[in-house]
Amino acid sequence: MIAKAEAKYIRITPRKFRQIVPLIKGRPVEEAMAMLVSINKKASIYALEALKSALANAKRLHKDIDTSNIRVSKLIADGGPMFKRYRAGSMGRASMIRKRTSHITVELDKIESRPKKAEHKPNAAVAKAPVKAKSKAAEKLTAPSAKGK
Repeated sequence: MIAKAEAKYIRITPRKFRQIVPLIKGRPVEEAMAMLVSINKKASIYALEALKSALANAKRLHKDIDTSNIRVSKLIADGGPMFKRYRAGSMGRASMIRKRTSHITVELDKIESRPKKAEHKPNAAVAKAPVKAKSKAAEKLTAPSAKGK
């Protein structure tokens, strides 16, 4: 983790915020910012704000960091406190309305270049493994019955 930013008490439900999490998580920061600008959801505004804050924290902590080599490693939306309101319910009762809030956490990390995997060559012993014989129950199902004669 290079840097972290938290936005607390955001007035959006965590469930609605989690809709954009898979779109952004794991992407480079510049690409994630471009996506958040184009996404037509209220959650993208708050995510962009938190992402900019995390990027500013990374620049402050690591002066010589290249922003093109940073990715969003974590984007979490946890539930915050609820505002509770009441409205008239059926049969003279009062029903509670929960206005949910969120705590958003963004973590940034370096993009690590992975070495290419070597080609997989099957093991000769595995390739020439004997074929299993059918079980007796399977033989009964596949064998023609002689009862009809």
